[in-house]
Amino acid sequence: MHDTRRTKARLIEELQKLRESEVRTAALAQEHERIERALRERVKELNCLYGISHLAQNRELSLDDLIRQVGELVCASWQYPEITCARIRIGSLDSTTHNYQQSPWSQTSPILIQEERLGEIEVFYLEERPMSDEGPFLREERHLINAVAEKLGRLVQASRAEVHLRMLSRELIKAQENERLRIATELHDHLAQDLAALKLDLGELMEQPPAPGQLLQKRLAGLSDRLSGAISSIRNLAYDLLPPGLEDLGLVRTLARYCADFAKRSGLVVDFFADGMDGVRLGFETQINIYRLVQESLTNVRKHAQASQATVRIIRSHPSVIVRIEDNGQGVDLEHRLDEFYQAKKMGIWGMRERARLLGGRITLRSRPGRGMRIHIEIPLENMNDGE
Repeated sequence: MHDTRRTKARLIEELQKLRESEVRTAALAQEHERIERALRERVKELNCLYGISHLAQNRELSLDDLIRQVGELVCASWQYPEITCARIRIGSLDSTTHNYQQSPWSQTSPILIQEERLGEIEVFYLEERPMSDEGPFLREERHLINAVAEKLGRLVQASRAEVHLRMLSRELIKAQENERLRIATELHDHLAQDLAALKLDLGELMEQPPAPGQLLQKRLAGLSDRLSGAISSIRNLAYDLLPPGLEDLGLVRTLARYCADFAKRSGLVVDFFADGMDGVRLGFETQINIYRLVQESLTNVRKHAQASQATVRIIRSHPSVIVRIEDNGQGVDLEHRLDEFYQAKKMGIWGMRERARLLGGRITLRSRPGRGMRIHIEIPLENMNDGE
C-alpha cells in the first residue's frame, strides 16, 4: 500500500515536471519566434537604409525618381508592408506610393535642411493592427522613419549644393569671358586707337617738324598729355585687375587708396573709415574678396544710384568684420525687387552675395526710393587669420 502511494506521488511529480518542461518549451519557442521576427524587421530596416544609400550613388537618377523609389523602400520595410503606403513631400516635390491613402494610423517625421523644415515623410497603415509602441507601429520604426528623413535631408542638401556649384561654375566662366571682353574692348577701342593716333602725329611731326618755338611746344605738350592719358588708362586697367600693394600694404590702406582714386575718377565724394582693424591679419583670398565687394558696391553707386556721395566703413566687431557701403542716391524698392535682382543677377548683387558666402559671411541690403542704399556685409573672424 505504501509502495502504491509512493508510486502515485512519483507519477504526479513526473507529470508536473513534464508540464513545466512543456511550458518552458512553449515559452522558448515564443521567444525564439519573437527574436526571429525582430531580426526580420531589423533586416528590412537595414535593407531600407542600404537601398537609400545605393540610390544616392546613382548620379543619373533625378531627385523625383529618387524620392519615389525611397517611398517604395519605406513601404517594404515596415512591419505590415502589404497594407503600408507612404508620402514624401520636399518643397514643391510631392511623391506618393501607388496605394497612397490617408488613414488614422500614421507616422510622420520632418525633413530638415540646416534646421529649416523643408517637408516631411508620412507612413500610413491602411488597416487597423494591434497596438504596439507607437500606436500600431514599432519603436524601431520610429527610429527608421527619423533616419530616412535625415538621409533625405542630406541628399536634398547635397543635390542643391551640386546644382548651386554648377551654376557658380557657369557664372564664373561667364564672368571671366565678360572680363576678357571688357579688357579687349578697352585695349582695342581706347588704348590702341590713342596710341595709333599718337604714332601718326609723331610721324607727321618727324616728317614736317615746325620751327622751334611756341607751336612746337604746344604740339609736344598735346602729345605728352595724350600719352599721359594712355598711361593712366593702363594703370586703371591694371588696378581693376589686381589692386597693387594689397599684400604689402594690407586691406585697409589699399581700400583707402582705392576710395580716393575712385573719387577722383568718378567725381563722387567717397569717405573711407576703418576702426578696430589694427592687428587683424587676413589671408589674401579674404582680402581680395572684401576688396571686390567694395569695388562692386562703388561701381553700382556710380552706374545706378545717381548719388553724389558714398561712405565706406570697415570695422572689427567681434566675432566679425563688418563692411558697410552707403550712398545718398535715388534708392530702390527692395521689398518688391530684391528677388528680381538676385534672379536676374542685376547690379552685381548676386555676385556679391556669392562672394560673401565664400567667406562664410552674409550680405544684407537696405534701401527705399529717394533714401539711398546701405549694403551691410559681415564676415566671421573665425574664417580669418586673426592676429590676436
